[in-house]
Amino acid sequence: MKFNWGTGIALFFTVFVVSLVYQVYKSTQYDNSLVSDEYYADDLKYQEHYNKLLNTQSLRENLAFNYEAPAQAISLVFPSDAIPENGEILFFCPSDSKSDFSTSIQVNESHEQVISTQGMKSGLWKIKVDWQANGKSYFKETSLVL
Repeated sequence: MKFNWGTGIALFFTVFVVSLVYQVYKSTQYDNSLVSDEYYADDLKYQEHYNKLLNTQSLRENLAFNYEAPAQAISLVFPSDAIPENGEILFFCPSDSKSDFSTSIQVNESHEQVISTQGMKSGLWKIKVDWQANGKSYFKETSLVL
């Protein structure tokens, strides 16, 4: 068999089409979901979120996050000048949205809430705490690697 320019062009286009079809197939297998299902609505609430951040910065003490690996627990110690009346803690896993969960804030008499990390998958977690106290709203976020 003689290899001429016509065979080379046919071979090139065949390889090109096969690689293009393979790339299209691989792109359909990729999970390209957004971080939040209500991404655009969340974006419109930015000013409210910014005010929560300003309120949190004005506190005398910060919200403290303590991870105790042997006990498999995270303790959140709330500042004494912003003891939560109500609120929510969101555990957000950037690599797997199905692992996300939230819990309501229920502090003990020492302004602390302990949350077990048993059963949580290892990796990066973002902890978002949104609470109300003294007629104001507060927000604090931190990252944790389990």
